[in-house]
Amino acid sequence: MLQTSQLRAAFATRLSDMYGAEVPAYTTLLDVAGEINHEVLRRDADATRLGDISRVTAERHGAIRVGSPREMRQAAQIFAALGMHPVGFYDLRDAAASSVPVVSTAFRPIAADELARNPFRVFTSMLTTADRRFFDADLRARLEAFLERRELFAPELLELAARAERYGELDDPTAERFLHLAVEAFQLSPEPIDQAWYTELERISAVAADIGGVRSTHVNHLTPRVLDIDELYRRMSERGIIMIDQIQGPPRWAGPDVLLRQTSFRALAEPRRFRAADGSDTDGTLRVRFGEVEARGIALTREGRALYDRMVAETDRLVAESGRSRQDVAEGVWRAHLPADERGLADQGLAYFTYQAVLDDGTISATPIVYEDFLPRSAAGIFQSNLTDEGTRDSTQAATAYDEGRLSEMIGRQVLDPFELYEAQQRQSLQHARKELGQPPV
Repeated sequence: MLQTSQLRAAFATRLSDMYGAEVPAYTTLLDVAGEINHEVLRRDADATRLGDISRVTAERHGAIRVGSPREMRQAAQIFAALGMHPVGFYDLRDAAASSVPVVSTAFRPIAADELARNPFRVFTSMLTTADRRFFDADLRARLEAFLERRELFAPELLELAARAERYGELDDPTAERFLHLAVEAFQLSPEPIDQAWYTELERISAVAADIGGVRSTHVNHLTPRVLDIDELYRRMSERGIIMIDQIQGPPRWAGPDVLLRQTSFRALAEPRRFRAADGSDTDGTLRVRFGEVEARGIALTREGRALYDRMVAETDRLVAESGRSRQDVAEGVWRAHLPADERGLADQGLAYFTYQAVLDDGTISATPIVYEDFLPRSAAGIFQSNLTDEGTRDSTQAATAYDEGRLSEMIGRQVLDPFELYEAQQRQSLQHARKELGQPPV
């Protein structure tokens, strides 16, 4: 029998192999990340403070895009079979200058032991067809009808996923069938694309066309974790891989790494077949898939996240006023506002830690909790950096409201609050440590 965590690990491995076959530059990304991780481990004794090397090596996050609540519910069923829950609500519609009409959540494990076994995540975006800034009434009706007619996930796959969720395991032959169908569902389809329909959506947004202009979905990117993202950026560039303009998220600085830093190579021109109105097929290319890499830091509390947002706003202002590089400006802002070590983060209540009793001397030690989630601005920044056209939007129209509650209703599962998950982990560890030392609970 394959347990839930084993199914998740097997799916992540097979998806990575499949994506590497489809996008060879992704394999180069894995090779470079592996080289750097082992180099960092040799020179830095604290490199595993945010996860041992087996976790870091296996760690991936994928990204997919779906078009409707029905498709989001079906994706959620598949990920539930793998022990992955919807965590966090991300609205990318106004997080970038380009037209990105999606809202997102991330499916991932939530228990500390499950994250330690395999922290696979899938950032899943859904098209906001009801937002009149992007889709007028006529286009919305035609788009939703198109989405309703297509089938992204085979009924057999969904039935096996429901069985895996219900029992928490599958026997070997059934697990093999489930994994085969699940990976197949995210492969790039060779089916010709309706050129007129795709082009109509592409005028609104390349992301909308990638979601609603085809009859299937696919892995948009797959992301390994690296322990030195600045060095990876340099080495990939040296190998002739064209990277996006900058690393997204916090800057490089001498203090503790917090939240998440991400970068990617630019979307590649991949061959696709297009079908014209007369039924003839022609060869063409699309740039929709890219290779992302991430460096994870410490999870910040609500107060820490508010400070981070203020530092980002101050960096934006100073960059606009001075014309200096964002890295130089942000590094100075970080030094001015963020504690220079983990002790300062803990003392000021800015980051989450787990606590362990040290029985020899009756004290409690702290270990930082890894940030397992995403940053809307960074995600939108990478989306935007890999678009060839900014698309269009009608700013005279009011934005349609989407939030965590509405997305939960659409999925049919509660979208969990990441802060609450980190807070619970920290609180439980502190209570356990105090109990071991014979101290009263707090």
